[in-house]
Amino acid sequence: MRTTALLVLVFVAVPCQSAQRSRHPYLSRWKHAAFGIRPLAGVTAGAAFAQLRNAPYRWGGGIAGFGKRLGAGLAIHTVNITVEHLVAAPLHEDLDYHPSQERGIKRRLVHALVSTVVVRNTRSGKSRPALGRISGHAAAGVFAEVALSGLSGASTAGIGFAADAGVNVIREFLPRRRYTPPRPAPASGARH
Repeated sequence: MRTTALLVLVFVAVPCQSAQRSRHPYLSRWKHAAFGIRPLAGVTAGAAFAQLRNAPYRWGGGIAGFGKRLGAGLAIHTVNITVEHLVAAPLHEDLDYHPSQERGIKRRLVHALVSTVVVRNTRSGKSRPALGRISGHAAAGVFAEVALSGLSGASTAGIGFAADAGVNVIREFLPRRRYTPPRPAPASGARH
């Protein structure tokens, strides 16, 4: 567990130090993706699900077992997001999900699933493989296998991709909020 804490500190401290020298737009995205409310809620939900399944069983039950699962989930998530952003930044990968402009369930579903492994380049606008996302999941899998003995690295990476695909499908099919500009206030006291 000490190794896990040390590796998490290294992955967190290095981007923070280099970001203090020059503000890169990926820094705020990284902070939000790593430590925002939604990602932390997802990690907590994953730990609760693993607690219900008692996986891995050798971590036991109770609050101690939940703490181990939560800590492991946070470490894996931090490694994933950090590597993803470290690779995506110099490649200018757009990590945001962009809903499809197509009509029809099949086309929109395909767009959501493909968007898991294909991103746009922020400079050219061309589609390219999501090397940052792929590297992040691969690094999280290796980290889980090596640093957190008892976890399968391949299943960790696969579950990460499946979760990303599921979130993209939800984002695609949730009703979209449309912006309506505020109405101008009626001119009071003005007479024509």
